[in-house]
Amino acid sequence: MGWKEAAEPVLTRMPTVARPEGHVPFKRKLLWTASVLMVYFFLTNIQLFGLGGQGSDIFGQFRSIIAGGQGSVLQVGIGPIVTASIVLQLLGGANLLGLDTENDPRDQILYQGLQKFLVVVMTALTAAPMVFSGGFLPANQALGQSLGVGTFGVQLIIFAQVFVGGILILFLDEIVSKWGVGSGVGLFIIAGVSQQLIGGILSWQGLGTTTGILASWYGILFGDLSLGPTFTGQWFQSILFDPGSILAIFTTLLIFVIVVYAESVRVEIPLSHTRVRGARGRFPVKLIYASVLPMILVRALQANIQFIGQILYSQLGDGMPAWLGQYQATETGSQVLGGLFYYMAPIQSRQDWMWFLGLTPGGIDPWQIGLRVGIDLIFMIVGGAIFAIFWVETTGMGPEATAEQIQDSGMQIPGFRRNPQVVEKVMERYIPQVTVIGGALVGLLAVMANMLGTIGNVSGTGLLLTVSITYKLYEEIAEEQLMEMHPMMRQMFGNE
Repeated sequence: MGWKEAAEPVLTRMPTVARPEGHVPFKRKLLWTASVLMVYFFLTNIQLFGLGGQGSDIFGQFRSIIAGGQGSVLQVGIGPIVTASIVLQLLGGANLLGLDTENDPRDQILYQGLQKFLVVVMTALTAAPMVFSGGFLPANQALGQSLGVGTFGVQLIIFAQVFVGGILILFLDEIVSKWGVGSGVGLFIIAGVSQQLIGGILSWQGLGTTTGILASWYGILFGDLSLGPTFTGQWFQSILFDPGSILAIFTTLLIFVIVVYAESVRVEIPLSHTRVRGARGRFPVKLIYASVLPMILVRALQANIQFIGQILYSQLGDGMPAWLGQYQATETGSQVLGGLFYYMAPIQSRQDWMWFLGLTPGGIDPWQIGLRVGIDLIFMIVGGAIFAIFWVETTGMGPEATAEQIQDSGMQIPGFRRNPQVVEKVMERYIPQVTVIGGALVGLLAVMANMLGTIGNVSGTGLLLTVSITYKLYEEIAEEQLMEMHPMMRQMFGNE
């Protein structure tokens, strides 16, 4: 008996959101999407019952792409979903699952069930160290005594809330994918990053402690904030960094422009219909063919590595081997300053590498910073290309799957025989190369954005994801509106 036969009774009975029967009107899709977004914001503002303090955010700078909220019901965010996707991507890419998700309906059901099962497992494995290690989600000992369950009992209550929150975000994602517009994961990332961007622009906490760009420049223009003597080193540094944030504004706008431009750069392969004379179309192979979503997988892998380091430090403390990691306690948790976990940590801000301006912590040599920057660049560029290839192959966007889709739609490439193998060879001229180039480019942009800083201290990856997902969401909304206006096109593309 193979693993599929053994696991089928469990995987086929995993709870699922029913698919709509027939076409869902565009307005109803928008309503479902908006409703899920409101539920998401509501859950991120529900604080965990039983906490004895805020604790440190174990995801730290990864929070903008993990989504969710520290100390809330959605503590783990989309982390388990992304981690489960990484595992399935690797297993599927190595052909270890033996599932034909393109042609076999039974294997499709098993794959979906396996994905949900892995998300449940990853939710438990992610939540357990956060709750029971003590430093990240500390339990209220007084509450445990008053309830008569002790500290461990309160920890179990917190764990149950975090676990349920992880399952809720899984089904919220599924509702958006089946009943709404876009994907839930993308929607949650946009929501989290947009909050940071708006806060970075509009936040106003009073003069002298301003955090928003508008408040800072109000203080600068009216003399409440000093930049130092004009045209001195201190003045230029204040204008570029804080409180002027000119470099952050420039970087944010540059990322917006580059991503929108890259999304519009494409190779268009002409197509013609075999039965309808004069019916022509084009198959676009975009520069960012695999989208920026594989970047979630790369950053999530880095987040999991740092997650392991934080857990080890919380258990070993100063007894942790220096070669493995050297940590320093901070107000928000701990900061790695040396060892293997330091070199594997991504560059998150200019404070991580601008030693020549005195921004980096003391005791770190320039060669160590350079090595860390180099490793981060290699990790993101190579990882971006590799995960982009996996993404294309496992989501039916590869040359073979694309050729079959064109064949099934009744289209062909003018001047070539109507044969899937012929179309596949044409696609192989463009798709693999564009996939690698696009994945590497996105990885490079993510690191550069982190190094220069952005509005609201949004991570470069989070900003890239937000711009790209928003652009694709706009395209999908435009397509939905077109389908709504012309029902015949909906029938032609099989969306009825």
